[in-house]
Amino acid sequence: QVQLVESGGGLVQPGGSLRLSCAASGSIFGINDMGWYRQAPGKERELVATITSGGRRDYADFVKGRFTISRENVKNTAYLQMGSLKPEDTAVYFCNLHFTINYRNYDYWGQGTQVTVSS
Repeated sequence: QVQLVESGGGLVQPGGSLRLSCAASGSIFGINDMGWYRQAPGKERELVATITSGGRRDYADFVKGRFTISRENVKNTAYLQMGSLKPEDTAVYFCNLHFTINYRNYDYWGQGTQVTVSS
């Protein structure tokens, strides 16, 4: 089994910064993607950023230039450095781990961490 544990959420003022962490443990295939998604009240879950085990990054347009995703493969840990935060960034942020073995997709999710941007 695979477990993902997120940390680092909280309350921050507009324009502030937060760093989220996601530690994965268990039976993890070495070649994998890790990503961050978010879900605001009344809205669907949306992609924020992903990073492959090789280091390729992709970002949603609404976070480009403000957020940075990174990872430490040795620790199976991903990070999301969030800056210039806006009230509309308020959401529960979920970590995702994805890999494919023999054409079968595996997706695992963390429990989510609340990020609230408010003055």
